[in-house]
Amino acid sequence: MTSLLDKRRAGVLLHITSLPGRGECGDLGKEAYNFVNFLHDTGLSVWQTLPLGMPHGDGSPYQCLSSHAGNPALISIDWLVDKGWLNINEHCGECHAGHEFIKSCLITKAFYGFQTMADADELAAFFQFCQDKASWLDDFSLFIALRNLFAHKSWSQWPEALKQRNAEALSEARHLFKDVLESIKFEQYIFFRQWHELKEYAGQKGVLLFGDIPIFVSYDSADVWANRDVFKLNKDGEMDVVAGVPPDYFSEYGQRWGNPHYDWGYLQKTGFKWWLDRIKSQYELFDILRIDHFRGFEAAWEIPAEEDTAINGKWVTAPGGNLLRAIQNTFPLLSLVAEDLGIITHEVEALRDDFHLPGMKILQFAFDGNPRNPYLPMNYPTNCVVYTGTHDNDTTLGWFENLNDGDKQRIYDYLGWPSMPMPHSLINAAMASVANLAIIPMQDILLLGSADRMNTPGTIDGNWRWRFEWSQLSNDKVSFFSHLVQMFGRSGN
Repeated sequence: MTSLLDKRRAGVLLHITSLPGRGECGDLGKEAYNFVNFLHDTGLSVWQTLPLGMPHGDGSPYQCLSSHAGNPALISIDWLVDKGWLNINEHCGECHAGHEFIKSCLITKAFYGFQTMADADELAAFFQFCQDKASWLDDFSLFIALRNLFAHKSWSQWPEALKQRNAEALSEARHLFKDVLESIKFEQYIFFRQWHELKEYAGQKGVLLFGDIPIFVSYDSADVWANRDVFKLNKDGEMDVVAGVPPDYFSEYGQRWGNPHYDWGYLQKTGFKWWLDRIKSQYELFDILRIDHFRGFEAAWEIPAEEDTAINGKWVTAPGGNLLRAIQNTFPLLSLVAEDLGIITHEVEALRDDFHLPGMKILQFAFDGNPRNPYLPMNYPTNCVVYTGTHDNDTTLGWFENLNDGDKQRIYDYLGWPSMPMPHSLINAAMASVANLAIIPMQDILLLGSADRMNTPGTIDGNWRWRFEWSQLSNDKVSFFSHLVQMFGRSGN
């Protein structure tokens, strides 16, 4: 079977929130279509984003309130105006809780317009969406309604009857919040409508959409609240162990993510239904899907919940082979990528290779002086995805400027291009490599420094906010990148 990842391709890493435009973050409006046009015109055939879920207050797309629902902040308000469901002069002056809340308020107003002005086909499409997604949408809408009622407190702090999902309490809440639940479902309907329209347009332009699925889900999420048996929780619904990673390149103390671990025994007994449902939601959105923290499918780092850091954890094995087999049998056309960074063992590599999944190669990790370093281009297999850096790395220019002279010289000795400045030389190396897919962060195409990085692991403030402007993308930058796409045969044809 031919995979989308068997051809030489190139693409760009840019999250939707980083698109230019009005408001506090990018959305699925005209600038998303303009970005598809830029990719097409440059010869690029892949757009990689970060997860599309609804984040908590820190804005991290890797800690979301649902593994199925889309982020309402990405909805284009202009699209609703164009549909005639929202007055162009509408505003919400009584809301003072930040951009996302104001946007939700406008979407609620658009729902009133939808109910009075939509034709029969539109109304039927919304009804069908609610039916098709009921397995997660019913719980999610109630979860959000209750979370708003209880001032965004975690479900573990709700009144006991709702926390423990007492049937009578849930029934009463669904009755009391009937209109609110419909509005939340409409919000999701609009997100998926807008995304599928963008996906269809991208397909017409020959651009594949490349998504990202975090291996773990947030404890404070509809997933955990509604699917307690899937996770390792005690009788009170609390976590005795949490997820993370041991000390590595990014942190000397490791990373204590705080996510719940899976009860793999329960998942295996149910044929991994919860996981397959989760993959199905992502498969509808993307052509290619990266499994974040893939090594957790072989073994995951369990940290006692009372520990403040990730140092005192242990590896606990997982039935990743059985899960991947179930995923491939159910979704044979889905192209998966393994995020195989960090502490990778022979067992993890074997799991990846047994299922012929491309791994990731990060050029910023390559130049430690070891000729066997797996991130050096001369050591790549063709079945991999090469990056100059990821959303967790500094920009390539920022990374290089923070190196000492000896490290810089070693990099130029390997690349052989002392006259080609950074980040051009590292981009060139990625594009020239044998890796089937080369992905370049937008910051590197724009030649930006450390002030424009997307995320600094282990920190909370100032992340996930970066946006670009079209004025930063000069004709020279586009021509340089387009030239590399053609010269190294990465048009995807």
